[in-house]
Amino acid sequence: MLSNTTFQFGEELTTALLGLDALYAAEQGKEARTTSSDIERLVVLNMSTTHEPDAFASYADARDCFVGLKSKSQTLPELDRRVYYGATCSSAINFATWRESGLDFSHQISEFLHVPAKPASDEELASLKSQMRAYLNELGYSGDLRAQCATWEARQRVEPDDVESVLNDMLSDAWDLTSQLLEIPAPKSDAMKVEIVRDVPYNAMCDFANRLIRLNVDPTLTRPGLRHLAVHEGYPGHYVQFRRREIGYAHGKSTADGLLSVVNTASSTTFEGIADMGMEMIGWYESLDDKLSAVMTRYRSGIGTRAAWALHAEKLDPSIVREQLLNDALVGGEGWVDGRMRFISAHDRAALIWSYWRGAPSVNAAWRHVAADSSLLPAYVEWIYDRMHSPSSIAMFNAS
Repeated sequence: MLSNTTFQFGEELTTALLGLDALYAAEQGKEARTTSSDIERLVVLNMSTTHEPDAFASYADARDCFVGLKSKSQTLPELDRRVYYGATCSSAINFATWRESGLDFSHQISEFLHVPAKPASDEELASLKSQMRAYLNELGYSGDLRAQCATWEARQRVEPDDVESVLNDMLSDAWDLTSQLLEIPAPKSDAMKVEIVRDVPYNAMCDFANRLIRLNVDPTLTRPGLRHLAVHEGYPGHYVQFRRREIGYAHGKSTADGLLSVVNTASSTTFEGIADMGMEMIGWYESLDDKLSAVMTRYRSGIGTRAAWALHAEKLDPSIVREQLLNDALVGGEGWVDGRMRFISAHDRAALIWSYWRGAPSVNAAWRHVAADSSLLPAYVEWIYDRMHSPSSIAMFNAS
């Protein structure tokens, strides 16, 4: 159980984050929040019904507030909370600085997300392609890697007219598997539904407030890829993360800041990593195709960082970046490339592509204890779902 001091700190941090969000929304010409979710804001989901944003007159005022909160966070009794809240306040301080006076792209990555500010390396991508090649060879596909991937994708493809029913069935199965491992504090009737979308800057998005998974059908979609999305956006991924935080706060177990989903902050990377670890967590790698798809997903996160770096750090022409991304992609088609380009072209979202690339590795530091000793699963679930984490704080989970 967290200390009362920490619960009170969470209250103060929540209103400060909402105040920073309100400043940013005003800067973008957006009116006061009318819904609990808005993907174009800093706080993209607000599950609170009681917290009012702090009234900041300027980004300088907001920065001063977070400097004070950062100092206060270092007096909290729990070491992991000192680590996490210190990083979160630092993210907010740097976000305010970026909006007021600018911040170069590498510092946006390192200071918002607290991960290394460098794109996936040639060696890392080559290793992932080697893993893909090995799986495809074992599955009996011939030709070079590009030809193998194309044939595999064609065989595994789910047509756009079928993806809603296929994903709904997978979501139902994922709920059942997840509920065998951990408590989902809701009846299955509260589960997510699928809404088909096009021309959006994401592959899929968990609209928790409306209980919808908005699925982009512009990319080529496969059965293994949809299974990953069911887990990542649903169970035990984002839906479970949000629902446990919401109920945890109501029951006095989780702090108020868990009611917010904030982009460009210390929790962004672990938020995505927890969702990505779901396939392994529920044991849903049913075949070599699922394992291959997981490597493909990680590879595409890696080339996404390369494209974002080329666009914003190297200042390459967007048409050149798109051409390179299309050449590297291997699967997903032009629909996937166009979606990634929309994502990384947004000035306030480009750094977030690193949260997908660094997500699963950041959570592995905690998961490896459970992989070695399954009796630690209940403690792991409480640690990663009921507390907010940065890459450094989540790694503090251990057998004790």
